[in-house]
Amino acid sequence: MANIFIVEDDSNIREIEMFALKNSGYLVEGFENAKDFFKRLADKKPDLVLLDIMLPDIDGMEILSRLKSVPETKRIPVIMVTAKTTEIDKVKGLDTGADDYVTKPFGVMELISRVKALLRRTNDMNEDKVLTLSEITMDLDKRTVTADGVHVELTYKEFELLRLLLQNAGIVLSRDIIMERIWGADFEGESRTLDMHIKTLRHKLGESGAHIKTVRNVGYQVE
Repeated sequence: MANIFIVEDDSNIREIEMFALKNSGYLVEGFENAKDFFKRLADKKPDLVLLDIMLPDIDGMEILSRLKSVPETKRIPVIMVTAKTTEIDKVKGLDTGADDYVTKPFGVMELISRVKALLRRTNDMNEDKVLTLSEITMDLDKRTVTADGVHVELTYKEFELLRLLLQNAGIVLSRDIIMERIWGADFEGESRTLDMHIKTLRHKLGESGAHIKTVRNVGYQVE
């Protein structure tokens, strides 16, 4: 679950952003000034920052410059959220290292969409291209899977299901999380769909399928 820091001095806007992001399943922390933001940043690094430009202590552009100037924070994606709408302001923000730019007033759905898209791009860039677990190997670029050196032919959903499990090896994933990630929140199909895919996946992996464990009344995990 992604953690998002919001740096915004307008309490009304900050609360709207926090409420919308929390309802979308994100962990969110809000800060009204740069001082509090940097203090928290020393203890915890977020997955994404929503950054206003006009702040009471340090200009948002300066905050952005500081984030991008040190190895510990330079890869944290940043969306600038500001009332400044001139092209030169946007260019300056993007040139300084911002990953996206949203101008006030903005629609909540647009903001959520941009956050999701940026996190998805960032995850794709940082994602390991080859996942392994014991004798199971998954090549994400070639979209191939081998078990004990033998090629395993998987459907699209089976591949994505195995990828999710491998990326979270050792972690119990609830049925709801798996269904949302693989089939989408609006899926209205058979409730046993996940169980049937797990059964087929285990069968195709042969002896390696034993790595997929059922956690009773919760979900599944690989170990």
